[in-house]
Amino acid sequence: MTTDPAHDLNHVLRVVNTATQLAVAEGANLDIVLPAAFLHDCFTYPKDHPERKQSSFIAANKASDFLSTIGYPGHHISAIHHAIVAHSYSANIEPTSLEARVVQDADRLDALGAVGVTRCIQVSASLGRTLYSANDPFCAERSPDDSQFTIDHFYTKLFSIAKTMRTEAGRSEAMMRMKFMQSYLTQLEREIS
Repeated sequence: MTTDPAHDLNHVLRVVNTATQLAVAEGANLDIVLPAAFLHDCFTYPKDHPERKQSSFIAANKASDFLSTIGYPGHHISAIHHAIVAHSYSANIEPTSLEARVVQDADRLDALGAVGVTRCIQVSASLGRTLYSANDPFCAERSPDDSQFTIDHFYTKLFSIAKTMRTEAGRSEAMMRMKFMQSYLTQLEREIS
């Protein structure tokens, strides 16, 4: 079930693709990374739900149950469970394995770059938020408030994601995506000034 337009099947497929690339670059076990990436959002509360932080725990439990019922190798299920729990930004769980770090980085990378800008706008629009503050669009003289303004989410969360990357390959990709986001804001400023 899709709870917002940014957490659809295409999001899952992008995370799987990115996780595969990161796993290969970092030497992570694909037998853990792939199921975790495919199932990381098999359950999600909407972004504005009061229990949002519990989504990854519920998803991990559902994924573990599913993998057990289809006969997936049992010795991987605990590691897959951990990778799913730890992928969540809001849950704030430290990933303790390379595979969990890969899945976390892959999911967070989907919030950056061209896709990240698009997803941010999609979610904000679904929550009825305005694109930017007419008085101070880029938070030069006010604190960002992403409960009202879409662009403010860049400042409250998205720009800090690159610092949370757990793998070298993830950090490298995050820096490229951040450059695009900066250029997007530069162009937006030019167009609305």
